[in-house]
Amino acid sequence: MGCSSCGTKDGKPGGCKSNGGCSTGGCNRLNVHDWLANLPFTDPAMSCRIVEVTFSNGSRKEYFKNTTLQHFNKGELVSVEGVGGFDVGTVNLSGELVRMQLKKKRIAEDSAELKKILRRATEVDIQKWEENKAREKEALARSRAIARQLKLSMKICEVEFQADGRKATFFYTAEDRVDFRELIKIYAGDFKVKVEMKQIGARQEAAKVGGIGSCGRELCCSSWLNEFKSVTTAMARYQNLSINQTKLSGQCGRLKCCLNYELDSYLDALQHFPDHVDVLHTAKGNANLIKKDIFKNLMWYTLPDSNKQYPLTIETVKKIKEMNQKGLRPEELETAEIISTSSKAKEAEPQFVELVGQISLRSLDRNAQKRKGQRSGPGQRERTQGPTTAQGPRERPKLQDRSTKSSNAQSPRPQAQTGNRPQRERPQGQARPQGTREKAAPDPNVPRTKPSIQINKDK
Repeated sequence: MGCSSCGTKDGKPGGCKSNGGCSTGGCNRLNVHDWLANLPFTDPAMSCRIVEVTFSNGSRKEYFKNTTLQHFNKGELVSVEGVGGFDVGTVNLSGELVRMQLKKKRIAEDSAELKKILRRATEVDIQKWEENKAREKEALARSRAIARQLKLSMKICEVEFQADGRKATFFYTAEDRVDFRELIKIYAGDFKVKVEMKQIGARQEAAKVGGIGSCGRELCCSSWLNEFKSVTTAMARYQNLSINQTKLSGQCGRLKCCLNYELDSYLDALQHFPDHVDVLHTAKGNANLIKKDIFKNLMWYTLPDSNKQYPLTIETVKKIKEMNQKGLRPEELETAEIISTSSKAKEAEPQFVELVGQISLRSLDRNAQKRKGQRSGPGQRERTQGPTTAQGPRERPKLQDRSTKSSNAQSPRPQAQTGNRPQRERPQGQARPQGTREKAAPDPNVPRTKPSIQINKDK
């Protein structure tokens, strides 16, 4: 599906970021890789002269005859025959691969219904094509309003104008038959074009609208799926899927196309299971088949008046079937042992420690102590060991009890020694307050001098 916001710059897509450039079909839903393009052919006259051309970024594609002597490469804009004029499209495929596509779709190369390629698109053709493409959004809103006024049970999905503006194709979806004869007259009078009404299905509508599926990827119908195969609920039963309409339906409201992808693998695996064993006759009653497990080769049965499920192997089911054909009924069903993954010893899972964002208080304290030790010099480290006096180092006071600390709080704070004042005696039994330090007594042999003051008499 081509994105509407894709803008080209230097030949590379700016919106979808896909591989290649928009000029080579990078945003084209119907883009095909021509792996035979560079191979030389001995007889150019025998090469295929049919070219595959796409319109509206992969919205549709058609085949045209190349009656000119020019060779058109992939991604070139060409002007082709239209209804009463011309249309502009993009070359998507040419050469021998086109012949293979024609055989697949059962189209003859010399068919008279195939239109011709007129020329390479000129600047005038491209200008008219861009002008008419800009009218499509306004025409879509106007056409929906007209259909709503006429009370028609239909939905206009897309409007596509021809490059010369002489024809417009209206794509719509409807559940029942719609009489739009009056609608065509109004459209032709308002838009001044030749009107063509084309009905499409819900899946084609989802392909044009686009979206994201439940798998998280872009819808298959809007990215690469071109042909829609029928999907039924029997395909879900073969794959042991619960018939839940909400889970099995896509955005189009129909069954998902991906139910067909793995169906062949399931059908190949179910060939080993016996047929006509939906009911097994036992002494306790008839056992009804519930489901088949192709991965473990088991068949699950239930007995009447019981909710218990009995898993049986393929050999056991064949054995009971042979007994029922002879008129015998087994007393009990020989169930197979199922080893659950929970009963197995679980391996020790490696424990991963998330260290990002975890900060403990201990690590903060440790770092604070390191920083404090780095700031303090060698002299400060000696002072932390305890104050010194003239007689020698003094022991650090011991911690006191709460009772002693409370008594010290009531006592007056001792004053530090200054000058030759006698040292105040501390009462007995009272320790020096914590956090204070006594100064060393001055030496009496050293004379004490006063600082001299010089006075300048000249001033």
